[in-house]
Amino acid sequence: QTREHILLARNVGVPNIVVFLNKVDMVDDEELLELVEMEVRELLSEYEFPGDEIPIISGSALKALEDPDSEWGDKIMELMNAVDEYIPMPERPVDKPFLMPIEDVFTITGRGTVVTGRVERGSVKVGDEAEIVGLMDAPRKTVCTGVEMFHKLLDYAEAGDNVGTLLRGIDRKDVERGQVLAKPGSIKPLTKFKAEVYVLSKEEGGRHTAFFNGYRPQFYFRTTDVTGVITLGEGVEMVMPGDNVNLDVELITPIAIEEGLRFSVREGGRTVGSGVVTSAL
Repeated sequence: QTREHILLARNVGVPNIVVFLNKVDMVDDEELLELVEMEVRELLSEYEFPGDEIPIISGSALKALEDPDSEWGDKIMELMNAVDEYIPMPERPVDKPFLMPIEDVFTITGRGTVVTGRVERGSVKVGDEAEIVGLMDAPRKTVCTGVEMFHKLLDYAEAGDNVGTLLRGIDRKDVERGQVLAKPGSIKPLTKFKAEVYVLSKEEGGRHTAFFNGYRPQFYFRTTDVTGVITLGEGVEMVMPGDNVNLDVELITPIAIEEGLRFSVREGGRTVGSGVVTSAL
């Protein structure tokens, strides 16, 4: 599981990691803890993270909850200090066209439909036009009539903000998790694309066997997964676990797709690969 999380962090582009070794109250042997820390550092380095530099804090979340004023509580503060010091403030891509993956949908009586999510890029102001894209053939136009963050009304939201946006003329059943709210015309709903995919090896928790043309896994984009059919390139008969491969995908439902979009390939609730869209068809 730790390996899978580090692999996924690498593949979705997480730039920095801080590690918390939990449940150390159950281990008396200092040498064993040092060994575990060394293993974690090696694993991080294997996936191109700076394993020797990353802060690793040892503690017990349960003991800290039971007694926040104890030394275990101090470990949580140490963890948060490490996060503050080691992880730089991310740059917000505010100058790009607005896009927010929709995570949840609510109805506010007398006001309308609210969609929530984290703004991925750009910004949106009250009164701006927007489109709901994905999981339907054509985008649906709307107007953002309100922006709210942690129960505060705002004039606008920008990249990195977790917000709720009130949408004009949109019914609760017209919008769902997995769609995106975007600047009109900036992104299209597509079912076909070319991708470069890394197929996890058996040791990384992936498949134990190869897959062939016509393989139908789930493709997890942003906040939803959609079934798709894989077509292998000419002369490629099968793909083995551990392979890097270029392939064509056709989804059963349109999703807001663009070049450079990352995704996971999942099967039966586990990750079997990760990839990036190289071109939309």
